[in-house]
Amino acid sequence: MNTIAADLEGTLTTGETWRGMAAWMQAHGRAGQYQRFFYRNLPGAVAAKMGWIDKRAFQDRFMEGAARLLAGLRSEELVAVSEWVVTNELWPRRRLQVLDELQKIQQQERRLVLCSATFQPILEAFARRMGEGVVALGTPLEIEGGVFTGRLRGPVRSGVHKAEHLRKLLRGEALFAAYGDSLPDLPMLELAEEPVAVYPEPRLRELAKKRNWRVIE
Repeated sequence: MNTIAADLEGTLTTGETWRGMAAWMQAHGRAGQYQRFFYRNLPGAVAAKMGWIDKRAFQDRFMEGAARLLAGLRSEELVAVSEWVVTNELWPRRRLQVLDELQKIQQQERRLVLCSATFQPILEAFARRMGEGVVALGTPLEIEGGVFTGRLRGPVRSGVHKAEHLRKLLRGEALFAAYGDSLPDLPMLELAEEPVAVYPEPRLRELAKKRNWRVIE
């Protein structure tokens, strides 16, 4: 069975996990907690946007900090939060064109793997919306005694870490196609026989054109 891989944010949806988490916290009496976290990270966000610091490195640190906001939640509560974020942020902003294409490819008996830095329970919730058998490779959370500790179980799965875990899943099998929107997706895209740049950021668009990759936009 050939496998196809796809990034989540920017590729399958224009929604963002952190926006969904912020909205969930505001809706559940935790607005102050999130605002304090957000303003502590605002200088770094500005620096990353201006190109003064590495954007992906900042985003990974931001995710590590955001995870701590959910510390103490039971496993079933994490699932409920994840469903809320997907229902209210990620799924309404899905890219129908891309999802329709992936659905047609799935009908050819190809395995679809979602590879994302997004927290694992949230990625799993999105994968469930896409149908049975969709595999989710997100950033795993540390659960002890059925309770989330607020820590990640390993590094954020972006960039080379994303590609590394996908390669482990493949176990030597060829990757038929991969879909991504940004330069950190490059290690994953380079694993594929058919890399596809989806609404790519400028640097990835330029690279895709040089390499004659397909571009969806």
